[in-house]
This record gives sequence, structure tokens and C-alpha cells, in this order.
Amino acid sequence: TGRGELMPLSKPVRRNLAHQRKVKCFGYQREDGLWDIEGHMIDVKTWPIDNPERGGYIAAGEPFHDMGLRVTIDSTLKIHEVEAYIDQSPFRMCPGVVGVFKKLEGTRIGPGWQRQTKELLGGVHGCTHLSELLIPIATTAVQTLWPSAKEDVMTLGAQVMLNTCRTWAQDSEVIKTYLPDLYQEASPT
Repeated sequence: TGRGELMPLSKPVRRNLAHQRKVKCFGYQREDGLWDIEGHMIDVKTWPIDNPERGGYIAAGEPFHDMGLRVTIDSTLKIHEVEAYIDQSPFRMCPGVVGVFKKLEGTRIGPGWQRQTKELLGGVHGCTHLSELLIPIATTAVQTLWPSAKEDVMTLGAQVMLNTCRTWAQDSEVIKTYLPDLYQEASPT
């Protein structure tokens, strides 16, 4: 087979599925006025992988990685609490890093946040895969609050999205229409 889930791409050359990564994110409104944003990642191989730390091997179809994060935020995207877990990983020491993600408490999702997360959690201090989950968690946070937030959601969105794609470019029609104070005309090239 090798096509995986049907996608609107051209028919590929013949191939066999070797690896599948699933990332799911959820946004929840809590009864105390805060918001929980959860991200979950599972990596699965289609053949057994030798691994002395997991009983000699990881079976085909068994999660190679199974991990996630819960980030509790307020309506201004300030992080109040972070909880991380690693249920499956190729090495026994991996789950020992989950506590470092508490360093995100008190930070705010917005401009410069990805750089800040790299400073707090990057390199040998964190986990590559949990850190990767922070990107879809951040965009899920904005989508979860949209349009539920009492604050101006376009302004909140701009804190995370400004200049990250064509639609959110400072010279786009969307910014000109909805956030004219952030609009900047494109410089001639």
C-alpha cells in the first residue's frame, strides 16, 4: 500500500510505510476560567527495532515514542502550569527530563516565545520531541481562544502569528483590514 491516509497529493512512486508520527492537540475551557492546551505525539515503526533498553526490541506497531504536554494558560496566553509526560521512549533516561518543562510557567505565548523556549529548554536541557510539540500547542492555544476570548482575538493572534505566513504578513490585506495599526506597506523591491 504505502499511501497512508489519502491526501490531496499526486500518486507517489511505489513505496512501503516505514514510520508514522501522529500529533494531536486539544484545547479545553476550564470551569475556573483558565484553558488547558494538550499535545500528544506517538511515533510508530512498521518493523521491529533492536533496543536493549526496552526488553531487546521495540515491536512493529508498538509506540517508539509516546509523550505529551498539558499547558494551562489564561486568556492573555500567559502560562500558569505545565505538565509533561513520556510514557514510551527508546531510552530509560528520557522520562527524567519532563520536569524541566515547568520552566515555561510564567512565560507568555507570543512574539519571541519560541526563542525563549529554546533558551529555557534547548540543547541538553530538554527533549527535542516535547519541544517540537510546543509549536502546535501554541497555535492550538490561539485557535482555542478564537473566538471565545474576551480580549481582541485578532490582536492575540497577531502576537503569535504576525509575519509567520502570507496572510499574517504586516503588508497583507488581512492585517490592513483587521489590524490597521500593525499594517505596514510593502517596500518596493
